[in-house]
Amino acid sequence: MNEHANSTILNGPELEGTGKYQSVLDVFHSSTERFADKTAFSCMGQSLSYRELDRLSGDFAAWLQHETDLQPGDRVAIQLPNTLQFPVAVFGAVRAGMVVVNTNPLYTEREMAHQFKDSGARAILILANMADKLERILDRTDIEHVVVTELGDLHGFPKRHLINAVVKYVKKMVPTFYLPQAVSLRQVLKRGSGLSHQDATPGPEDIAALQYTGGTTGPAKGTMLTHGNLVANMLQARQAIGPGLCEGCEVVVAPLPVYHIYTFTVNCLFMLETGNHSVLITNPRDLDAFVKELKSLDFTGFIGLNTLFNALCNRDDFRALDFSSLHLTISGGMALTRAAAQRWEEVTGCAITEGYGLTETSPIVSFNPIDGIQLGTIGKPVGGTSVKVVDIDGQALPQGEAGELCVRGPQVMKGYWHSDEETAKVLDAEGWFHTGDIAELKEDGYIRIVDRKKDMILVSGFNVYPNEIEDVVAGHPGVVESAAVGVPVEESGEAIKLYVVARDTDLDAETLRQWCKKELAAYKVPRQVEFRDELPKTNVGKVLRRELRDQDSA
Repeated sequence: MNEHANSTILNGPELEGTGKYQSVLDVFHSSTERFADKTAFSCMGQSLSYRELDRLSGDFAAWLQHETDLQPGDRVAIQLPNTLQFPVAVFGAVRAGMVVVNTNPLYTEREMAHQFKDSGARAILILANMADKLERILDRTDIEHVVVTELGDLHGFPKRHLINAVVKYVKKMVPTFYLPQAVSLRQVLKRGSGLSHQDATPGPEDIAALQYTGGTTGPAKGTMLTHGNLVANMLQARQAIGPGLCEGCEVVVAPLPVYHIYTFTVNCLFMLETGNHSVLITNPRDLDAFVKELKSLDFTGFIGLNTLFNALCNRDDFRALDFSSLHLTISGGMALTRAAAQRWEEVTGCAITEGYGLTETSPIVSFNPIDGIQLGTIGKPVGGTSVKVVDIDGQALPQGEAGELCVRGPQVMKGYWHSDEETAKVLDAEGWFHTGDIAELKEDGYIRIVDRKKDMILVSGFNVYPNEIEDVVAGHPGVVESAAVGVPVEESGEAIKLYVVARDTDLDAETLRQWCKKELAAYKVPRQVEFRDELPKTNVGKVLRRELRDQDSA
């Protein structure tokens, strides 16, 4: 469809299943009824069936409704890593009519204080490991009700006590804290089990979750995701990915944080709606324990991102696993390099299909068809979604020209919480969300992301995109990972500096520069190369180019 003669809007197919569900709770109730005796989630060897998830989340909802003064629409913060407690709390809070505020457990006190105050959260479920931070900032928030859980709380006896004792006394991962008003999650569930609850009946326009952005351009903003947004994206995921799945029989490994929108939607909604089993990995950075857990699983799906694929494929114990059942690997969260995709397929026999999305789009915007994967692209728009690229003046550009990617569809957020001004900067009057990503639309309907608008490097007037450089560098056999950033220089405005984690200790800067010269125009070849033992990353595993730039300018 042409917006005008020389511009293009790319439309996804018509979205299937609209009208089936009005809210996240409709999805939840349908799944817990249809798949009651199947495993919904497992973690560290402990399983939770759909029936148990229904019962425990109902107990949590009953406690919220009877033992607190919280009202529908109040915000409940959940600050947990990947544990069985997470889906219990999320669905319990939503069943009680509350809005979930997903919170990163790696947050500093400053970040916690900002998010809790900004969201107006009145209650929190927090892991004991970071409760000492909460103690120090509680008086800066509106939180009145504190529930504390330990890592093994939903495991059976005696494993529960063993896990909690090891974490607290052997690994010393639980600093001393004093929160006299706090109750334990186990107490909450016990009290709730003796009470009745009344499930809320939210509509599509009601907010289900406040999902905070990373705050790369200032303080983190609360993205208002409605029940309609999340249900639409679940249906979009089902339409794009579902044909490759067996309903009720998949075992999908979920190592990325479930409080992040990527895993939140895919595992807490899409995999739930299809009756499948999500394996929550609490600490994927502990690769020894991660691979050991994978050995005991006959897993059929894996959801990850570029840095994790690289890290696993570099391990002998991972390469020795049985991948005969694996038929679906999904990448998102950051750009997938061709080298990582090819290596994963060589090791596992399973191709990676890459999707693209943002917190503000719930998150999925586009996805590579399972039967038509094009490496180097983010696939085609999912059902009910339109995309276009625009120039600096907001004018739509024709196919093949790079510009800012804009998205319109039912998964696009309601706006930023209490921030009309920030909302207006990215969401225009026609409903187009401006992503800040530079992309081009291909003639065959696929989309190629060039890079983040803010990460673009300007070398003597030429636009240089770090993703392109990093993709070339990733192909060198001596490189584990890299990041390219712009550094200020007098003669050309900016020069390219490359940070590299090397597999080969003999690798030197000139060798890498020569490698780049074979594939890149001269102005794209890094002028500076610095070797590091590791690169700074977000909790999801994205390389923090901004932090590298800041370090360089300090």
